[in-house]
Order: sequence, then C-alpha cells, then structure tokens
Amino acid sequence: MRGEVLHYDEAQGFGFIAGADGNRYGFAREDLHQTAAMGKGTQVEFTPSSGQAHDVFAIHAPAARQEPSIPQAGRTVPQFGRRGVAESQPVQAQAGQARTYAPSYATDGEASTGLWSYFWRGITTNYATFRTRARRKEYWGYYLFWTIAVVMVALAGFAIDAAMGNLDSGMEEPVAGFALPGLFVLATLLPGLAITIRRIHDLGLSGWFYLLILLPYVGGLIIFVFTLIPSQKHENKWGPVPEGVRVPPPYVPSA
Repeated sequence: MRGEVLHYDEAQGFGFIAGADGNRYGFAREDLHQTAAMGKGTQVEFTPSSGQAHDVFAIHAPAARQEPSIPQAGRTVPQFGRRGVAESQPVQAQAGQARTYAPSYATDGEASTGLWSYFWRGITTNYATFRTRARRKEYWGYYLFWTIAVVMVALAGFAIDAAMGNLDSGMEEPVAGFALPGLFVLATLLPGLAITIRRIHDLGLSGWFYLLILLPYVGGLIIFVFTLIPSQKHENKWGPVPEGVRVPPPYVPSA
C-alpha cells in the first residue's frame, strides 16, 4: 500500500504513516528497507498488518527548500533605509566577479524629536554630553519638563510636610518642601549646563561663550538670546544639523 510519513522519531526509532486507505499505521526502525531519512511528507510503500506497517521503503522524498537566489552581477536590490526610502547598498564581490548589490535593512530608528524625549535624553544619555549640538526645540523642551518636574517635586515635598504636621502653626519649617526640589535642582545642574553649551554649539559658537553669564546684568540676557536663535542650517565643527531641523535646498541661479 502507498502512504505518506506523518512523523518519524530517528532517536526513538518509530513513526506513523497515513495510508492511502485513510488509516494510520505505526512502524519501527526494523520495518524500514533502507536507512534513508524518513522525514515528514515522504511517500512510501508498505505492507499493512493489524495497524502496523512492515517492509517500508521510500519512493519519493519531499522537495527540498530552495535557498534565496543571489543577485546577479551589476544589478541592484532595493533596501529601505532609516527614512523609509528605497536605497541600494554595495556588497563586496568575490574574486573574479563584478560588484553586486544586496539588501540591507536598517534597524536603528530615528531618535524621537518630541519635547518629552528631549527632556528624558537630557537627564539620561545626554546627562554630561557637551560636544554635540542641541536645536532650539530640544533646549526649550528640556526646560519645559524640567520646570514641571521641579513644581511636582516641590508639591510632593509639601505634601510630606503636611502629613508630618510641619505646616501647622508654630511648628517646624517645611523641610521636605524645600529640600526635595533643592536636591532635584542640584542633581540637574550638570545636564542643564550641558544642554546650554550644546545650544551655543548649534549656533556655531564655542561653548566658552557660556562664561558671558558671569557678566553682571547683561550676561544672563545674552545667554537667553542665544537660546532663541535658530540652528545653523549646515554642519559645523560640533556636528551635523540636528535631527528635525529643516535645511533649505541649495540655491540654483536661474539661466
């Protein structure tokens, strides 16, 4: 009878066959006529006997899976880069063959340009980063959530003081209400300094210009003006144009 292998355990030496009559038959290694692998889907001939298959031999093995074809020389295969644009990437050709192109799929997504993302990176990955650039949105996004965080920490501190009775008349001063926001400000001094210097770098200026803040009356105003100036629309010595900044196309004079 003809049938198809449903399962065969090479280690245990037994398996099952779906016969052409619709029944299932078991078989053991001793019933095989050859030592060829009996993978699932192998077409076999066998002799049925009381639910068992004897004298089993393969007549047709399942088709092997085809491997992906290699691009021909001189052709390009599109890839999708980090901006979702179809691109092509060269692959080192073997000796005696022309250079070909094969797909490469980028896994590094763009960094988020949301206000919260700027703040979070400012107090984590960019905590002490001074050498790069920070666009105007990054600077103000950081300080927006920094101000909100200070207020929330202060409210939490006053709530703790209220629970401890420190706000009652004649009692102690609100220790937690002052201490907690003070500790937060102290902990964020370095990232605040770092993002301000990166903002100055974004204008093409040296970070040492931050020392202008030491000038009485006008120093803080000068730094404030720096934070309002748009980014340079080209790469400078501190890095490329920050992500999210629109760069106008180059000017082409009319004929």
